Amino acid sequence: MKQKDQELVGVLRMAVAAINAKQAEKRYALAKADPSKSEEALLQESELNDEDALGVIISEVKKRRDAIALYEQGGRPELAETEKKEIAMLQKYLPQQLSVDELKKLVQASIEKTGAKEIKDMGRIMADLMPQVKGKAEGSEISKIIKELLAK
Repeated sequence: MKQKDQELVGVLRMAVAAINAKQAEKRYALAKADPSKSEEALLQESELNDEDALGVIISEVKKRRDAIALYEQGGRPELAETEKKEIAMLQKYLPQQLSVDELKKLVQASIEKTGAKEIKDMGRIMADLMPQVKGKAEGSEISKIIKELLAK
C-alpha cells in the first residue's frame, strides 16, 4: 500500500477475501455438525493452516487461468492480460514450480511404485503423486505427462 501498487493491493485483497470465505465456510460446516460449540471454539477450529491457505491461492490461480481461456475465446485480450498479471502476482506466494523433467521423474517413480500399466490406472498414480507436488505443479500438466509415459 505504501508503494502505491494498486494492482498488487487489489490482488492481495482478493486472496485474503478468498481465505476468509474459506474460513467462514469451514466455520459454518463445524457449527452445523455440532451446534453446541461456542463461537470462540468455532473461530479457533476454523483457522486455516498453511496447506489450506495454499490451496485457496492455488484455486484462485486456477480460476484466473480458466478466465483467461474464456476471455481469449470471447475476443477480450485486454481482460486476459489483466488475469495473466494477477496470476504472476499470486505465484509469488506459491512454492517454486517443478520443471517438466522433475515432473517426469516423479511421475515415472509413481508409475513404478503403483505398478500402473494403462491409462485406466491414472487415478492411482494421481492419488500417489498429488500430495508430493501440491502447489508445485498443475494437475493438467501431470495428467499430460502420465498419459505420455503410459502410452509408451
